[in-house]
Amino acid sequence: MKITQVETLHADGGYRTCSYIKISTDEGLVGWAEFYDGFSGATLAPLVLAFGKLAIGMDPRQVGRLSESLLATTRVAAGGISHQAVAAIENACLDIAAKALGVPVYQLFGGPFRDRVPVYWTHCGSYRVRHAALYEKLGYEPVRTLDDFTRLGREAVAQGFMGVKTNPVFFDKETPYMFNGGFRIAPGFLDRSISDAHLQAIVDQLAALREGIGPHTGLMLDVSFSQRPEGYLRLARRLEPLNLYWLELDIRDPEALAMIRSRTRTPIASLEGLHGLHEYRPYLAGRSVDTAIIDPMWNGVWQSVRIATLADAFETHIAPHNPVGELGNLMSLHFCAAVPNVRIMELRPDEAPWTRGFLTHTPVLEAGHMLVPDRPGWGADVNEEALRAHPVRAA
Repeated sequence: MKITQVETLHADGGYRTCSYIKISTDEGLVGWAEFYDGFSGATLAPLVLAFGKLAIGMDPRQVGRLSESLLATTRVAAGGISHQAVAAIENACLDIAAKALGVPVYQLFGGPFRDRVPVYWTHCGSYRVRHAALYEKLGYEPVRTLDDFTRLGREAVAQGFMGVKTNPVFFDKETPYMFNGGFRIAPGFLDRSISDAHLQAIVDQLAALREGIGPHTGLMLDVSFSQRPEGYLRLARRLEPLNLYWLELDIRDPEALAMIRSRTRTPIASLEGLHGLHEYRPYLAGRSVDTAIIDPMWNGVWQSVRIATLADAFETHIAPHNPVGELGNLMSLHFCAAVPNVRIMELRPDEAPWTRGFLTHTPVLEAGHMLVPDRPGWGADVNEEALRAHPVRAA
C-alpha cells in the first residue's frame, strides 16, 4: 500500500477554522486527522502539504518509520509547527493502518485500557468572554459577572462533568475580558507579571466557580505562558485554599517548573507546548509536574503514546491537550484508551453546533465520560459535503 495524495480541507467552526488532512492510498483506503491551523498565528496547512509531498509513495501502515523519517528532515529546525505538520500526517496514517486491519486505532498499541474516559469542561466561561458576540449569537448564556461563573459551574455539574477549567477573566473595565496567556500580541503581553489586584480577581473568580461546582468536582485554572516563576508561585500559593485539581502553566525551564511544584500544595500541570520525547525528558526526569499534558494532535498519537510511556516510567499522570473539535476528540479518546496513566481528558462542550455534523459518527458523552468507539480507525470519517456547506469565512 502506498500514499497517493495528501489534501487539506477547511470549514467554518465559529470562532475558529476547522482543519482536516485527508490521505488517499492506491488501495482505496482513506485516512483522516484533524489539525489546528493558525493556533500560533502561523498557517500550518502549507507545511502539512509540503511534508505530504515527501510522504507520497510511502506505506502509511508503517506509521513509526514514516513519522520518524519525516521528523528527521526537520532536525536542523526541530519542533514547533514542523512537528505539528508531521503529526497531522502521522495521525491520518494511523487511521489508515487501523482500517487496513479492521480494528480501532487503540488496538495498534495493545489497548484498550478503558472503554470510557472522564472529561472536564475546558475554557469554562472564559471563551464566552473572549468570543462573546459569537456565543451570544449561538444562543449561549453570556458571562458578564462572577455570578455567571457560579451558574456555569452548576450547569457543568448538572451535565455530569468531572471537572471544569477556566482562564482568568477580569471585570475591571467596561466589559469583561480574558487575560493574555503570554503568546498573543497585545499591550503589555511581554511583561509576564501580575498585579495584586488581578491575583485577587482570579481568586474571586475561582471561588465563584467552586461555589457552583461544589467541593467534589475538579477545579482547574489555565494561565499558559503568562508569568515568570515568581508570579506563578504567588498565584499557586494564593489558590491553595481552593483545593485545585491542578494549576496549569507553561514555562521553558524544567528547573524553574520543578521549583514551583516543590514550593506549593497546589498540583501543577504543564508541558502541552512540548514536541517529542527529547523535549519532555528533562521535565519528567526533573519531577517538574504532577500531570504531564501531551497534545496528540501536535505530537501525533504514535509519538504521544511513546511520551506517555516515558511519563509512566516516572510515575507521572498524563492528560491530553485537546483544543479542537469532534475528530480531535476521537483522536484523544484513542490516545487515552491506549495508555495506562491517563488522568482526565479535555473537552470543549460549547463548540459551534453545526461542527458535530462534520463527522459520520460523533463521540458519545455519558455521565461525565466520553465513550471509546470500537469502529475501525478513529471510528468516524469526515463528511466532506458538510464541510462544503460551511465554507471558511473571511477573517
